[in-house]
Amino acid sequence: MEKKQYIPFESEEPQEEKQEQAATNIQQLGQTNIPQMTQDTNIHCLTIIGQIEGHIQLPPQNKATKYEHVIPQIVAIEQNPNIEGLLVILNTVGGDVEAGLAIAEMLASLSKPTVSIVLGGGHSIGVPIAVSCDYSFITETATMTIHPVRLTGLVIGVPQTFEYLDKMQERVVRFVTKHSKITEEKFKELMFSKGNLTRDIGTNVVGPDAVQYGLIDEVGGVAQALQKLRQLIEWKKEGGTMLQ
Repeated sequence: MEKKQYIPFESEEPQEEKQEQAATNIQQLGQTNIPQMTQDTNIHCLTIIGQIEGHIQLPPQNKATKYEHVIPQIVAIEQNPNIEGLLVILNTVGGDVEAGLAIAEMLASLSKPTVSIVLGGGHSIGVPIAVSCDYSFITETATMTIHPVRLTGLVIGVPQTFEYLDKMQERVVRFVTKHSKITEEKFKELMFSKGNLTRDIGTNVVGPDAVQYGLIDEVGGVAQALQKLRQLIEWKKEGGTMLQ
């Protein structure tokens, strides 16, 4: 008669240790253990969600993307020969201008094919990040808020001046117009428009309108973004050069 095998129950201690580690990750890194892409894929997924945290730490209850966590990831993506393409998913309200521009510049300088997709929202400094990739998508219901640069508090230890704000704003305008098909005149028109936002200036652009203005390349979802990224990967393998 075949003997039955009895598998002992897992002890409570390892499970408690896992829960404590998960809690530590939430407190220290603002993240939980989530399913990762399998090792055999040649595509890496980078998410820009919540508020982009820069030089000033946000309150713990804020959902944030910390730029000091994102920058090493981008460097690792560039160095890893197994990663052939990068998919950037955005659902952000914006945040620190210099941190957002730093992320956008790094993404634009990657030698590997990159595709971005705006889900929900790609507002404020999320706009340069969205257009920094080789090709960009936005879902039909997603929105992008375009408005002038605003800063509060201190910048490099002193109160910011109008000239500083103006130069930083020009940096954003130059980057966006260089990495998308929108004209400088149209982008500034949307930026300084009155009446679109309550008691403020700027424009909230919905998915199809963002494509019509030339800000984003195409309306589409995750499937279309992945398909385009695979096409760019194959094109590069055949000798194509990634140009911004």
